[in-house]
Amino acid sequence: MSSATLQDDPSVESFFNVAETETLALFEHLSFGFLEEFDVFAPTKTGRTREHEPPEMMRGFLHCYYHDVYGIRPVERELRNTVVWLSCGFDRPPSRDAVDRFLTDLEHVVDEVFDHLVEQAACRGLLDVTYCIDSTDVRAIPADPDATKCYDPTADEYYYGYGCTIVSTGQKIPIAAEFTASKQAPEETAMRVTRDALAVAKPIWMLGDSAYDTLDWHDHLLAAGVVPVAPYNARNTDDPLDIEYRVEDLIDEHSEDVQLKQSTLDETYNRRTGVERTNESVKDCGLGRTHARGRAHARAQVFLALCLRLVVAITNYERGDNPGSTVITV
Repeated sequence: MSSATLQDDPSVESFFNVAETETLALFEHLSFGFLEEFDVFAPTKTGRTREHEPPEMMRGFLHCYYHDVYGIRPVERELRNTVVWLSCGFDRPPSRDAVDRFLTDLEHVVDEVFDHLVEQAACRGLLDVTYCIDSTDVRAIPADPDATKCYDPTADEYYYGYGCTIVSTGQKIPIAAEFTASKQAPEETAMRVTRDALAVAKPIWMLGDSAYDTLDWHDHLLAAGVVPVAPYNARNTDDPLDIEYRVEDLIDEHSEDVQLKQSTLDETYNRRTGVERTNESVKDCGLGRTHARGRAHARAQVFLALCLRLVVAITNYERGDNPGSTVITV
C-alpha cells in the first residue's frame, strides 16, 4: 500500500483530524532541511543515494526520544507504526540499516545540529541574562565497553557511564554542552563549554558551584564583561581569603567602577538551581541513560536528547505554552 493511499485512508485521516499528535506539533514550527547541507549526508562517491532523507530520519528519532524509545531496534520497530512514519514525513517505514546508518552519520555533526537549534531558541528570545554551568551523570547500559566506573558525589554512589557538562539559561534551555568521560569534567571542558555559551550571546551573570572556582574561568568571564559567581573554595589555597565568592577579590583587578554586595551575589547564586532543573528536563528527554554501545553512539544520543529539549521548548513557545515544560499539550 502506498503512502498516498494511506494518507487518503479514512481511518488515518480521522486520526489526524481528531487527535492532533505531539509528533505533528513537534515539527510544526521547525524545519530540518538544514541537515541536507552537511557533507556527511551527501550521496556516496559511487552514487548511492539514501533510502530516506535526513530531515525525516531526524524527525523519526525525535519522535522516538519524546516517547522514551531508544536504541536502533526499538526505534526501527516504533517507526513501523503507520501513523508514526506518516507523521514524521516518511513515504514508507525505514529499515534497521537506515536507522543505524543515520545515527552513525549524525555522530559527526550532532553538535552542529544542536548549535543550530540553540540559534533558533535564541532568535525567539528564549535566553536570558543569567547563565548556569553544571555537570550531570549519564548512565550507560552494561554492555557498553567504553563506559567507565564513575563516582557521583551528589548521590554518593558509583555508576558505569559518562558525564555531560551543560550551560543553561532561561526556562531550562541548554545552550552549550560537552560529553565527557565522567561527571567530574576537567577544567579545560568547563572553559570550552563556557566559551561556546558566550559565543551564543553574552549574559550578565555566569553561575557555577565551587567546582568552577578557578582563576582561569573567572578571569576569562571578567575579561568578557560577564560576572562569574561561584562559591570560593578555600581548599584550593594554603592561604584562604575571607570571602564567600572569588569574584569579590577579583573584581577590583578588572574594574574600578564595579562594586558588588555579598547579598547581591547570594541572591544571584540562588538562581543556580535553574541548571539542575535543566539537567532533569534534559534527562526527561533521554540524556539520563544511554541505550547504545560505544562512546560515539552514546555521545550522539546525549546530544539528541539536548536537541529534543530545545525542540520541545521552541514548540511550546510557538504554541503559547510554557517553554520550560518537557511535555507538549495537544
